[in-house]
Amino acid sequence: MKKLYLFLLIVCLCPITSLAQEDTNRVVRDSLPKDTVRRDSLRPRPVVPRTRDTIRRREIPPVQIDSLKIKDSLRIQDSLRLAQQHIADSIQRKLEDQARSDKSDLKEGEKKAFIGKEWLFYYLVLLLILFGLLRRAFAKYFHDLFRVFFKTTLKQRQTQEQLLQSSLPSVLLNTFFVLSAGLYLNFILTYFQLSITSNFWLQYAYCAAALAIIYVVKFLGLKLTGWVFNVSNATDAYIFIVFIINKVLGIFLLPFLLLLAFTTEPLYGSAIYLSWFGIGLLLIYRFILSYAAIRKEVKLNSFHFVLYILSFEVVPLLLIYKLLLLIF
Repeated sequence: MKKLYLFLLIVCLCPITSLAQEDTNRVVRDSLPKDTVRRDSLRPRPVVPRTRDTIRRREIPPVQIDSLKIKDSLRIQDSLRLAQQHIADSIQRKLEDQARSDKSDLKEGEKKAFIGKEWLFYYLVLLLILFGLLRRAFAKYFHDLFRVFFKTTLKQRQTQEQLLQSSLPSVLLNTFFVLSAGLYLNFILTYFQLSITSNFWLQYAYCAAALAIIYVVKFLGLKLTGWVFNVSNATDAYIFIVFIINKVLGIFLLPFLLLLAFTTEPLYGSAIYLSWFGIGLLLIYRFILSYAAIRKEVKLNSFHFVLYILSFEVVPLLLIYKLLLLIF
């Protein structure tokens, strides 16, 4: 019975609520303009339940979220594009400044100077070619030269006479010694910072000219001394030994010239000290041979011979170097 009463009550209340709803709608419709009423009456209004999802969608619609993401990505792309453009502009500006500075350094009609060792390389190649040509053209002279140097023949006197008679290869080999020893002396002065001038080739010309002058003066002085004191045989033997050692020394210095020209430390310093050791051995060997050759011709004391070596071998070199320092 209770359910029946409840059902009858609901049936009775439904017309009353519908009438009240119609009255309220009529009042609202009368208060609005006619155009809005017509449009709203024509448009159906779906009933959507208000939930949390619908509230969120109304507050931040999906279209607005997507537009924010797109704006952020476009802003990042623009910043990357601007950064790349800035880097490219800075690199281009640096290249243009460098090209402008290179052009400003060069005067009109002036070639750019490349500082290197090209000319030194060509000169050393020329020295090697010259040595090969001399070795090829005067093979017998080279053979006799090293036989006398190492004393491997019993007919040494006859070999010496043959060498003395071969004047052309002797002069050419002496010239080769001046060229190679002058270049070696130039490297030594540069290494120990004793350079006379900053121009490498001018200093080389000074060194070669100094060596040539020293040995020409020595040759003429020994010849004059032998003629004055009637000891020509002794002076000729000494001159022969000196120039034999010089020829061998000019050949000995060739590999060290290559090392000194194109190597750096520590190989550079090792090549210098190793060459000094070889030059010292050759000079000691020359003094021994000279003393033995002179003792056969003249009664000579060893003290006098050492005094001669110091006065005619060491002192002239020091005087010439001192003179060059004062002049240049």
